[in-house]
Order: sequence, then structure tokens, then C-alpha cells
Amino acid sequence: MANPLEKEKQCWEQSVLKRTLERFPERRPVFQTDSGIEIDRLYLPDPDFDYVRQLGFPGEYPFTRGVYPTMYRGRLWTMRQYAGFATAEESNRRYRYLLSQGVMGLSVAFDLPTQIGYDSDHPMAEGEVGKVGVAIDSLEDMETLFAGIPLEKVSTSMTINATAAILLAMYIAVAKKQGADLKRLSGTIQNDILKEYIARGTYIFPPEASMRIITDIFQFCHDHLPAWNTISISGYHIREAGATAVQEVAFTFANGMAYVQAAIDAGLNVDDFAGRLSFFFNAHNNLFEEIAKFRAARRMWARIMKERFGARKPQSMMLRFHTQTAGSTLTAQQPLNNIVRTTIQALAAVLGGTQSLHTNAYDEALSLPTEESARIALRTQQIIAYESGVADTVDPLAGSYFVEKLTDEIEQRAWQYIETIDRLGGAVEAVKMKYFQNEISRSAYEYQKQVESGEKIIVGVNQFTVEEDTRPRILRIDDALVRKHIQRLKALKQRRDNRAVQQTLDRLKQAARGTENLMPFIIECVESYATLGEISDALREVFGEYQEV
Repeated sequence: MANPLEKEKQCWEQSVLKRTLERFPERRPVFQTDSGIEIDRLYLPDPDFDYVRQLGFPGEYPFTRGVYPTMYRGRLWTMRQYAGFATAEESNRRYRYLLSQGVMGLSVAFDLPTQIGYDSDHPMAEGEVGKVGVAIDSLEDMETLFAGIPLEKVSTSMTINATAAILLAMYIAVAKKQGADLKRLSGTIQNDILKEYIARGTYIFPPEASMRIITDIFQFCHDHLPAWNTISISGYHIREAGATAVQEVAFTFANGMAYVQAAIDAGLNVDDFAGRLSFFFNAHNNLFEEIAKFRAARRMWARIMKERFGARKPQSMMLRFHTQTAGSTLTAQQPLNNIVRTTIQALAAVLGGTQSLHTNAYDEALSLPTEESARIALRTQQIIAYESGVADTVDPLAGSYFVEKLTDEIEQRAWQYIETIDRLGGAVEAVKMKYFQNEISRSAYEYQKQVESGEKIIVGVNQFTVEEDTRPRILRIDDALVRKHIQRLKALKQRRDNRAVQQTLDRLKQAARGTENLMPFIIECVESYATLGEISDALREVFGEYQEV
């Protein structure tokens, strides 16, 4: 039976629309989302739309409308601010400030040497200590980082991957010194190494060894830290590298499926660990595509866990995710414009149902954020939460003809990518073949061509430019603080019990050569004040280093 609305639409097109287009042509012949999905002029109800199968109700499979029945009516998303710079003392001061301003959870940024397993006094660390995050070399630094912050009462997210097991071990050791109940610790380690091979490059060990460490963390946390999110499978950095929204979903889930399969192959029951998997997505400027992306992603992950992996618990099928606004969209030109961009992106994340959100500061294209810019970024979330009204009902854009069609289209295109990756043998094999890397490079190249040709307008960059003096107050890292930090590290290495340190490192190497869970051995090393670099070197000796070819 023909849809009667289609006939009405045709009449409208031949009369009202035709006359208007003759007088006022549209701005361009084709409108598309950033993923290249063509946007129709007008959307009608889909007569084949199946509410229960495609949407369902909030808190129920397939979770399209949200993972919790009341969503933000019951509890707002966790408002995080990503911070970390220079030394543990400086970062601790920033954390205390953010908590005093209403931040609900901390999000730790680590410097590059910490991310790739080098101590601050290593020649490879020179010039990078404390620059893009906080330098953490030992348990002593971690104790300073969280001084005066009760870990039982705050949720902490740590953006760390290759050395995630070591930083988690340090966090556990600090919590034990505080007398905390480990079962009550809440937070997340990113721990997503596959996207490092794909998009960022801060890997250390070959993929197989890295996957072993990840599954060891899954098992250890299941037994000892049941409230801890053991991984934050990250589409954020994939998107920052130039992927489209569709690729972000598809490639993130391909990695997620690889982690789930590795854990199952290691003998874990899917329902014992899947409920602590979390995700980390990007929010870009195309408001409706981003909202639809989050909704499609929830539905896809629910089906992946239920149909592919046989999960039975609803918690195992829930896509719980943190969102960060898009750093790659921030401009050094007219930096105050970034406040508007960040607001749109944060709104997309909230309308899309995120559980946690970080908003970038307007000056981050120039430097690490100042206290003022970090406060404005936090206030952006608070205004959305308390003044806009968008948190007062669940999934407010459900039923929009456009949003539902876009949600379906993103899901369909993401499945096509996943089918291709499956044919290649899964995410690990696709990484080795550089499938992800090549696809992202192509998308990034196409986007840049559009910007340079003016087809895609970036306000203040290729249109609406002004002569400006771009010299806002920026945060600079004091090199004297870095020198003092390195001196303290050297002093620690002299005064600790170095024989005990070497014994713990030897036990770790022996365990790495076998099949035992590595987390208890890493914690033992940390508690003896072995450094991050020393622990990483012990594992390098056994596992080797990954070299991209």
C-alpha cells in the first residue's frame, strides 16, 4: 500500500516548493553530514518503523533511548575536566580547584614519557616532561597527585594505555595507604591499546602482549575492584586522527569486539567482565549527526553483545560512555569562538545520552588551559544541565523523522565497515594490515581538501577572518618545576631499598614469561617504589617493543 504522505509531498513539491526554488535556489546542490550521508530536504514518517525493535524503552534492550530508565531526571552525567600538567604538586592544586568549582569526577592527563614508559630522567624524556600532562614516575608522585583527595569518594578517569596497568597499580597502592575499601573505588583507565596502533602511537609492546595485559586487568578488577571500569574503548582519538562519525563507531566497536574475544579466549565469562567495559567518544560540530551517532552506537553494542557474544545480563549489553568535545575543531584564530563550538558539541553529547562529559577549554589550541578557561568549560556543562531544560526528559529527539533516519543510516554504514574488518580477520589483523590507518588517512585528506577549497567553512579560519593579535594569557610550564621533579626522582632511587626493588622486578619478569596474572606482581613492584620506567623496561625485556613497519 502506497504511503499517502508521499502523494501529499509530491503535490507540495510541484506547487509550493517549485515556485520557491525558482525564486530562491538552495545554497548548494547537495547537503551532507561530515560522514558524507546525504541530507534530504524534508523527512516524513517511515511507515515501516518498528518502535520496539529499533527504539524500545529507556533502560531496556536495545537501549537506543538510553541505558537508564530515567536518565538525567534521576542523575546528571558526571561532569569531568581533563587536567594534568607539570608536576604532581601542580596538578593536585588544579584538581582541588576543579572540585571546589563543582567537578564531579577527575580526569588525569599524563605527559608523554609516562604514556610510553620512560622515567622523567631518561634521555628519551628530555623536553617532554610535564608538557602535555602530569609526570608520574613512582608511587611517591601518585601519593602527591591525590594528596587530600579521598579516593573512595571521587571517581577518577585516567587517560593511559600502554602503561595503564602500572598507573592503576599506583592508584590502588595509594588507595590502600588511605585505608580505602578497594571494592568501593570507582573510575576508569583507558587501557585501549589497539587505537594506539591505529591513531596515536603511544604503544610499547607488540599487540599480543598488550592484549594479555589488558585481559589480566579485566580479571584482576573483576576479583578486587568490582566498581572499576577496566577499559575505555576509545573512538575519541580515532576521530581526532581524521575519521568520520561512522568510522569512529565502526572502528571503536571492532576494537571492542577484539577485547571481548580476547577475554573470552583467556577463559573469562562474558557476563563477568562486560558490565565494566566503557567507551570514550568524540563530539563534533554536526549536531544531529553526533546525536544520531550516540543513539546508533547504543543499539549496535547491545546487539553485538547479545547476538555475537551471547551476553545474558542487561548490564553486559549497555553502552556506557564518556564524551569529550572535539579538540581537533578548536582554532587558534579567534579562540573565543571555541566556546560556541564546545557548547554545540556538549549539547550533542547530552542529547545523545552520555554518562560522563569533558568540555574543552577555548584556549587549548594554544596551550594547556588556564584556570579561567577551565572554569568556563565547566560552566558550559553546568548551564546545559541546570538552565537549558534538555535534561528534563529522556531522549528528547526520539521520533524526529530526521534523527531516526540518520540513526538508522549511521548504524547501517558502520555495520558495513565491521563486516569488512571481520573478513580481514578482526581488529588485530586489520591493524597489522593498516586498514584502519589507511581509511582514516583518506577521510582526513578529503576533509582537509574541503576546508582548503572553501567548500567547508570554518568560521574565523577560511571565512569571516579578521586581523587579530592572538596573544591571550596562556599557561606555561615552569622548567624549574621540572628540574626539581627530576631531582626528587633521583633522590628516591638512592634512598629506597634497591635490592628489594630488583627482587620485585625479577619476579615480574618471571611471571611475564609464564601465564600468571601480572597485576599482583606490578602492584608489588609499585609498592617497593620501583619506577614506571623500570617496570616498563622489565616487561620490554620479556615482550619486546612493537615496531611499525
